[in-house]
Amino acid sequence: MNRHIFCTGGRILDLTTPVVMGILNVTPDSFFDGGRYLSPDAQVNRVEKMLNDGAAIIDIGAVSTRPGSEEVHQKGELERLLPSLKAIRHHFPECIISVDTYRPYVARAMIENGADMINDIYGGRYGEEMLKTIANLNVPYIMMHMKGTPGNMQVNPVYSDVVAEVTYFFEQQLIHCRQEGIRQVIIDPGFGFGKTVEHNFSLLEHLDSFQSFCVPLLAGLSRKSMINKALGIKPSEALNGTTVLNTIAILKGANILRVHDVKEAIEAIRLVKMMKNEETGE
Repeated sequence: MNRHIFCTGGRILDLTTPVVMGILNVTPDSFFDGGRYLSPDAQVNRVEKMLNDGAAIIDIGAVSTRPGSEEVHQKGELERLLPSLKAIRHHFPECIISVDTYRPYVARAMIENGADMINDIYGGRYGEEMLKTIANLNVPYIMMHMKGTPGNMQVNPVYSDVVAEVTYFFEQQLIHCRQEGIRQVIIDPGFGFGKTVEHNFSLLEHLDSFQSFCVPLLAGLSRKSMINKALGIKPSEALNGTTVLNTIAILKGANILRVHDVKEAIEAIRLVKMMKNEETGE
């Protein structure tokens, strides 16, 4: 079985070469684009542009996970997600849709209403039923590492060795996934989630070490604080820095780039592919 080719809802997601996941935040308070895509029309227009720019996956999130964000109750999350999901599925029936949620009940409701995969920032640790739910739904599962919670994750995060600790987390969680019967897993080291700038760059430097798990790897670097703090800029000014780090991530084995700016990420992938083809004489 090729662990980089996933099947969900009758659609095939091929991650043998890198692809782009476009971000759709249906939130009023996300760190970069909160409040821009609250109406169904705005959401559909945003998705149409991302798909036209080359996105292979659309990731819908209804809960801001910026540092210090407040938790949104389950009902509120569903009230934001369901209309968005239904509108996108109606207008783009072949689109692969991921839902960014860590709640088992929400995950089940989204898959039953047409979503294809789940993107979980807690990596199965928020509720003991999440991994069982994913196994029962039999859908691709993105498992991210986060130290703490969105409310406290950036309050002095400390590691003795960030790469070793994140590696150990995935070792343990992948065992749990196998025990539950989950076979379609993608891992995400969680840039910006309970890490300092130094931790984030250490993870990026050693990103290729996570290829040892033989599952696809997602890198979510788009406009994050590791760029903004390093360069002394705002998220609105971080497109160039994002492209630089996305390019590094591809070179180090990332299979999915999760981004706000799809066109630029696609161009980075194409240029790296051109370089590698030239190197191998293909």
